[in-house]
Amino acid sequence: MTIKISIISSFLFILFVACNNSPKVNNSMVQGVHKIQTAEVIQSSNYTYLRVSEDGKEGWIAIAKQDVEIGKTYYYESNIEMTNFTSKELNRTFPSIIFASKFSSEVIGSTEKSANSAPANGKKAAVAKEGIKIEKAKGGITIAELFAAKDTYGGKVIRIKGEVVKFNAQIMGKNWIHIQDGTNINGAFDLTITTAEEAKVGDILTFEGVIALKKDFGAGYAYDVILEEGKLIP
Repeated sequence: MTIKISIISSFLFILFVACNNSPKVNNSMVQGVHKIQTAEVIQSSNYTYLRVSEDGKEGWIAIAKQDVEIGKTYYYESNIEMTNFTSKELNRTFPSIIFASKFSSEVIGSTEKSANSAPANGKKAAVAKEGIKIEKAKGGITIAELFAAKDTYGGKVIRIKGEVVKFNAQIMGKNWIHIQDGTNINGAFDLTITTAEEAKVGDILTFEGVIALKKDFGAGYAYDVILEEGKLIP
């Protein structure tokens, strides 16, 4: 009887130790993720502006346009902070505002992704749009030709034509346009353009501007090739 009790006691001890040394689930948020409550929501064409409170402090964040409820708790990962940012559409200047790449009503954990999340480097990977086949502009080059000889075009003015596949207004005082023309070289098929011009997705436009190489705007927004000061060409 004593031996049986001893065996049972040893078994329970081993089980106790095993349970206490088992891997523990980490439900904590990723470092850099903020828990906020919304106090005000302002919608624009491309963005949703939110006045939020965090630990008793209020501030403004901007996210890709979506429905957000006032008074509800959300989580976001900060990306770019802008000071004295002016929204022309709202005719309003924000002394400080954060453009968030990740925003969710669920806790943003190490294995969690929201529908509006972007990679940690701040940029969403470009996706090639099917069915685009655009002849290059007169006196211009294609996207494939640009990337194939990018070192040759660095610092030079080029002309390029493509379909607008993405448009972001007034970030860092500029509009950001992505165009594609159907050409592709080694996975390079999407060109980012910074400009003061307006555009909408689906427009087929010709731009002229200066090519910059290895341009880093911070917060993960780095480009091997980017067209700056883009001007629309009729």
